[in-house]
Amino acid sequence: MGGVTSSIAAKFAFFPPNPPSYRVEADESCGGRLYIPEVPRRDNVDVLKLRTRRNNEIVAVHIKHPKASATLLYSHGNAADLGQMFELFVELSNRLRVNLMGYDYSGYGQSTGKPTEYNTYADIDAVYKCLTEQYGVKDEQLILYGQSVGSGPTVDLASRLPDLRAVVLHSPILSGMRVLYPLKRTFWFDIYKNIDKICMVKCPVLIIHGTADEVVDCSHGKQLWELCKEKYEPLWINGGGHCNLELYPEFIRHLKKFVQSLSKSKEGSNASKTTKSESDNQKKPAVDGASDTFELGADLPEVSRNSLDSRLEKSKKPNKPEKSRMSTDRVDRFRRRKGLVW
Repeated sequence: MGGVTSSIAAKFAFFPPNPPSYRVEADESCGGRLYIPEVPRRDNVDVLKLRTRRNNEIVAVHIKHPKASATLLYSHGNAADLGQMFELFVELSNRLRVNLMGYDYSGYGQSTGKPTEYNTYADIDAVYKCLTEQYGVKDEQLILYGQSVGSGPTVDLASRLPDLRAVVLHSPILSGMRVLYPLKRTFWFDIYKNIDKICMVKCPVLIIHGTADEVVDCSHGKQLWELCKEKYEPLWINGGGHCNLELYPEFIRHLKKFVQSLSKSKEGSNASKTTKSESDNQKKPAVDGASDTFELGADLPEVSRNSLDSRLEKSKKPNKPEKSRMSTDRVDRFRRRKGLVW
């Protein structure tokens, strides 16, 4: 019975882009180094294939920043993959001055297997293991970032790592069932029980949510914030939806402020000259005079920095800056399901 219920829940929760937006190829002239042909090649980007404990092979990208004082592990939303997220990853790495690791869940993009709750837990664990073993990242240098459905694996991993630097939850869910129904208690067959795990997260938590989110109501973010042990000033973006928060100037300003506060607190705790230098680097204005809005390159493929829910929202509001890539019949089909995917 449990397997059947989990299977049904997975169908509600996951919507991998089909076909995938990218390929992974090996460059024999560079010793077989992997690359994604659909995005510009960069010397500071590694494309990786990682084996999970559930025997799936997932694709990940690691973006290195020369002045990074932290590493951000990003778990994306429901209907995106690495090809669509890549430009945003590069932008976040530059703006926040962090190394960034993003990955595709099992069954997404060029990752093998099927997307399920427990596969995503194995997926993020494999990425975490790669960061610690291959890149030498320590827990106190690691920031976990979960968007929408990505808040599930993010909170699960964070609840098991007591020495994390921080967690960012972007349009998070209380649980899978609570996206659909205003439940008063957690049922055994629910998925991504963030409401029950968030109290086990011991590091600073930043929550960002749009007040006009029609897919995951802002009350999810607010209740999670109330349950956090170490709260950071949340960001409730007035009028923000489920998919467009990056387009608001306060989004990147608040995120930068949060990351900089982590460097300051670390500096105060250990009085390290090295850490102080890193913090000073973060305080300096960007040499390119970057503003607090994202200006993504027009020469890159269309970027979907969001989950399926966002695309449904865009189909209802044609004046949104980004275009939906879903066909009309697929949009109508998911409209009838009243937001069963997020």
